[in-house]
Amino acid sequence: MAEHLPNATTDDPLAIIYLSDAAMEAAGREGISPEEMIEDVGSLLRVILTAMQHRRGGLAD
Repeated sequence: MAEHLPNATTDDPLAIIYLSDAAMEAAGREGISPEEMIEDVGSLLRVILTAMQHRRGGLAD
């Protein structure tokens, strides 16, 4: 996921909410419902924050 994020690191909640909203809109365009996203990943905000903190890949702590 990290390779799809902007080239910046932040823990700013507003920036992460913006990215989450953009991801949900993109998923919707592909026919993926918000419920399906939540079922698959749980908290999208947490996934984005973790991806931004671990850009080099590997498993999150």
